[in-house]
Amino acid sequence: MSITEKRPVHIVGGGLAGCEAAWQLARRGTPVVLHEMRPTRGTDAHKTDSLAELVCSNSFRSDDSSNNAVGVLHAEMRRLGSLIMGCADRHQIPAGGALAVDRDGFAEAVTAAIAAHPLITVERGEVAGLPPEDWDSVIIATGPLTSPALAEAIRARADEQALAFFDAIAPIIHFDSIDMTVCWFQSRYDKMGPGGTGADYINCPMDKEQYEAFVAALVASDTVPFREFEANTPYFDGCLPIEVMAARGPETLRHGPMKPMGLTNAHNPTVKPYAVVQLRQDNALGTLYNMVGFQTKTRHGEQTRLFRMIPGLEKAEFARLGGLHRNTYLNSPRVLDPTLRLKAEPRLRFAGQITGCEGYVESAAMGLMAGLFASAEQRGEAPVLPPPTTAHGALLNHITGGHIESLEAGPRSFQPMNVNFGLFPPLDANPTRDAEGNRLRGTQKTVAKKQVLAARALADMDAWAKAHADEPNEAAA
Repeated sequence: MSITEKRPVHIVGGGLAGCEAAWQLARRGTPVVLHEMRPTRGTDAHKTDSLAELVCSNSFRSDDSSNNAVGVLHAEMRRLGSLIMGCADRHQIPAGGALAVDRDGFAEAVTAAIAAHPLITVERGEVAGLPPEDWDSVIIATGPLTSPALAEAIRARADEQALAFFDAIAPIIHFDSIDMTVCWFQSRYDKMGPGGTGADYINCPMDKEQYEAFVAALVASDTVPFREFEANTPYFDGCLPIEVMAARGPETLRHGPMKPMGLTNAHNPTVKPYAVVQLRQDNALGTLYNMVGFQTKTRHGEQTRLFRMIPGLEKAEFARLGGLHRNTYLNSPRVLDPTLRLKAEPRLRFAGQITGCEGYVESAAMGLMAGLFASAEQRGEAPVLPPPTTAHGALLNHITGGHIESLEAGPRSFQPMNVNFGLFPPLDANPTRDAEGNRLRGTQKTVAKKQVLAARALADMDAWAKAHADEPNEAAA
């Protein structure tokens, strides 16, 4: 079948993920119809009609591909011919070690590139409901501001619990930064849930003085206000910010997420803790633990200070800090297959923030993967996943299968996350000496570990890209 005879892939959403997916498909010879509802239907956050408009920060965060996971993701995307990274690089503005962009110049560059490609057609107008049946390959990349009609159609097609519209995020901590000489493993009342052992939580004990100091600091902390388009989104009791609970009375937390009942301190069994903070395993690798019930709107700098007041977390390193904001995202581990297709209707593939990733770069990366997977299918081939040791593979694994389900009622267990080294498979052995043979000490070990993880990721991405990310169809590009 010639290029002109190929059926197009329809992409719904002209944000970073949708534009990246369209670019990857078109440069490999597949025609694309990109549907963007603006300006026919606007949103509460967008201000222009440009594709890939940045509605919040203009930063793509760290560009350090040796020491930072998002920097590794940047480098991998450049290796895969990313449109988003190419435009970001051309419109970079000074920001130290971060990649920040002129937001207008960046969006205009993406819009121009998409408009100029002969295999991409942009159609302005809302897709109000599930895409028509004769669209046999669709990528939905509508982000956190998915139109209500489409969101409701997706929820009905997947299942009634498939979409969340308010994102209650608890902080997540790297396991190897928790002081296990203070904390201990135990489930409340040694309960063995499905797949549990009776020692499924890490427990951080507090005496009365520590608890009262923590609550006082929490109540006095500075919080982030809702953005204008979130202002009418109410709290619900299952996801109250921890500072709101604390403000209801000094004992509220001790009878809520910090209750000490059913727990015995393995390091000091004769002394009953006055309060306990529990951490629950967050990924299948066991490298990340989340703070149970600690969703918060406290500012990020405040969170680090507050949570390091908790015994055992004095040196905690956070893979993600807490938050509470309006969002639309799928319960992806349950409803998507490993190549981001909806299990209930495989012609529909998802990309970007709606899959449950956080951040501009992560959204674009999932658009890139969706485009590569759809391109392989258009050629009659089975998509091949990137190795889990790469940033793309680690993020895909978090979204589609590397997550631990919660055993108790409350906010859904799976929540959006930025890429971080805690999502990468552990090294067979952590480095202990530097290149000169000197023994690594303290933070040197952490730095060396990140550098080895980064080097492994980029080497594995190079090998995968050479074997599976087929060369573009230059005649069509």
